[in-house]
Amino acid sequence: MMLTGRNALITGATKGIGRAIALAMAEAGANIAATGRNEEELASLQIEVTRMGPACHTRAVDLSLEDAAATVFEFAKSTCGDIHILVNNAGIGSSQQPMLVSEYDDAFWHLMMHVNLTVPYQLVRMVLPEMIERRHGRIINVASINGKVPTSFGVAYTASKHGLLGVTKSVALENVAHGITSNAICPGPVVSKLNNARIQFDADRLGRSFEEQEETMTGHGRRMVPEEIAPLAVFLAGDGATMINGQSLNVDAGNVMAA
Repeated sequence: MMLTGRNALITGATKGIGRAIALAMAEAGANIAATGRNEEELASLQIEVTRMGPACHTRAVDLSLEDAAATVFEFAKSTCGDIHILVNNAGIGSSQQPMLVSEYDDAFWHLMMHVNLTVPYQLVRMVLPEMIERRHGRIINVASINGKVPTSFGVAYTASKHGLLGVTKSVALENVAHGITSNAICPGPVVSKLNNARIQFDADRLGRSFEEQEETMTGHGRRMVPEEIAPLAVFLAGDGATMINGQSLNVDAGNVMAA
């Protein structure tokens, strides 16, 4: 299996894209260190992964806390040892407090930036020294197509995901000589409770049904499921992706082609 013997640290692994990536990487042989907020869902993930064979360690962490990144890193180091793969997946979505720029709340802005941008940056900074020494590492940031094209009623989300793409590229540029790759995955609309809430918000303000609004979001008639995104993360983590670096790869059925 392509990831056998490697350890993957994955944030936001309790559900959705993060959980799908954890299961897919475990299926490819990787040991998993997973964080999230829900202990029951983490326990369920641990059972699923260990049934496949790889080790799985979990810890509930609130990424809104100031020292969250250090807590996550220390957990992964103490349970797995070397971190070969970092997947920054956890984040706050634009649906949680949709607001116009003129109405935006500074406290929520800072929260969004901390969870979506600062914590991923801090984790990258923490794993880099050992990756540089080992001359091998894979950094995968789960961003969004809104890191390339904006969304209304979500200035902090848009800004945080643009920033994450900037971090991705800078890390790639500085560390290519050390055998480290840094790439971002930019999903389009994904089936989830958070995305459902955003669709309903837009449907209500535009006088449409949920189904009508959902149809306007994609050109192929449906949203993606997390399992359609996870295989790309597995590929980027493997040796076959050595020459893919500093890229932000859209997974959105071609809705955004110019960026």
